[in-house]
Amino acid sequence: MTKIRRPSRTARVLLPAAVAGVLLSGCAQADEAPAATGAPSATSPTVTVTPPPSTGPAPSATASAGARPAAGTLLVSDFGSDTVTFVDPSRGATGSVEVGTAPYGLALGKDGRAWVATAEGVAVVDTAARKRLALVPYRTDTGPVTTGEYRGGGMGIALSPDGKRVYVGVNVPGGNGTLEVIDTASVEVVDVVDVGRRPFDVDVSRDGSAVYATNHDSFDVTVVDADSLEARRIEVAPYGTEGGLGSWLKPHYTAVRPSDGKLLLPFEGERLAVVDPATGRVAIESMTANTHQHGATVAPDGTLFAVGTGPIDPSEDRGPSLTVRSPEGVERVYPLDGPHEDVAVSADGESAYVTGGFTRDGYWDGISVVDLGSGEVKRLAAGSRPLGVVVF
Repeated sequence: MTKIRRPSRTARVLLPAAVAGVLLSGCAQADEAPAATGAPSATSPTVTVTPPPSTGPAPSATASAGARPAAGTLLVSDFGSDTVTFVDPSRGATGSVEVGTAPYGLALGKDGRAWVATAEGVAVVDTAARKRLALVPYRTDTGPVTTGEYRGGGMGIALSPDGKRVYVGVNVPGGNGTLEVIDTASVEVVDVVDVGRRPFDVDVSRDGSAVYATNHDSFDVTVVDADSLEARRIEVAPYGTEGGLGSWLKPHYTAVRPSDGKLLLPFEGERLAVVDPATGRVAIESMTANTHQHGATVAPDGTLFAVGTGPIDPSEDRGPSLTVRSPEGVERVYPLDGPHEDVAVSADGESAYVTGGFTRDGYWDGISVVDLGSGEVKRLAAGSRPLGVVVF
């Protein structure tokens, strides 16, 4: 195990509101903080600001109906609204579709249907016609439909490789969550599996044999056998579990490494937890960004992308960033302006798209487009507090 500096992180818990208010808030169990309005001003010389494509209303949901979105188009979930928004990465939003309250994660099928985890159920969107086809209600009782970081309902979501199943992590406020299984042919929930608290992310193994729910508030990943639905818990807590629900140092998002199927979970820009889902063993590698981290994805060649949301303690930690880590562990860190949440990568591997929604305060209504060669960052207005993002 690589020696990591600043062991004092093991004692970090949620600070009193008077202190935490000056920080880029993390994600400990607390009431929803008030949102910042508008995008932060550009402070980095590598950041350019691109205005919305027009000052008039956005194109209607039926614009270009019947035509599949062009390759490279983005779809983002608008956590601050009840829509998903189509985004041209060169010019911004091109239209939206109503899906349900506070959409979080989304998954895109090869058939062009998008599956969106909302507070009310899983929305099924025809991306060619730009309309919602169905809203699949949850079997899990999540209480009243609300908004904000701790709302009940769907969070992480993923499709099986054969497109026959959708797996959605369902948050139950104040308790453990579930993994609900949707049959894509009948468009209904067919199974429910108990998982941990607040399943931020859901991923599937490359062969479809296992499903992974990353549970933020219980410091673990639930490994679910896709056939038997038997579940196993793997604790992932490289800083320990001190502080419980008040701790900042919890797992958020997971990426499945293509080469060996191991799970990659970034923590604080300091530690990368590499989890073997077969044995439950957790190895720790060092990282360099030194910032609180959320979204993660991996490219086909094994390159890891991790979103830094900003410092827990500004006196010790660095600001928001995107870490790009090669399969050999070499990192390049791209500074970002303001908090961000999740990330997707272009098919050619030349651009990364980082959503500005952020699950806590400080978010903004757009995405950052990062040119991975030059390091230039372009900001685009795109949706309302966008969280999840996929690329057509």
